[in-house]
Amino acid sequence: VQLQASGGGLVQAGGSLRLSCAASGRTLSSYAVGWFRQAPGKEREFVAYGSSSGIITHYADSVKGRFTISRDNAKNTVYLQMNSLKPEDTAVYYCAAYPKKYYSDYREYDYWGQGTLVTVSS
Repeated sequence: VQLQASGGGLVQAGGSLRLSCAASGRTLSSYAVGWFRQAPGKEREFVAYGSSSGIITHYADSVKGRFTISRDNAKNTVYLQMNSLKPEDTAVYYCAAYPKKYYSDYREYDYWGQGTLVTVSS
């Protein structure tokens, strides 16, 4: 499966963005999907996870209550709605599919999108 992340941009603190992760090649409904982010000089970190059904979700503590992962299987797309953005949310955001076991470990994922940059100004 090929993944294409989009929707990043520049936003003021307190604003919102919605990231999209569009899949091609295979149907995304067969895959659990995770969102990760990587700030300059930092390790890639877990943000959110959604099961293939969309029923089970998990979030990093730093984004819980502000970010929501969802999917539209008809469009073969997973979304990350980000509200109440903070400057510390600034990073390149990646979507990934098909974790082997540990959904919060980026090394467990087989398929990756190219990343989309989110910049939150104070």
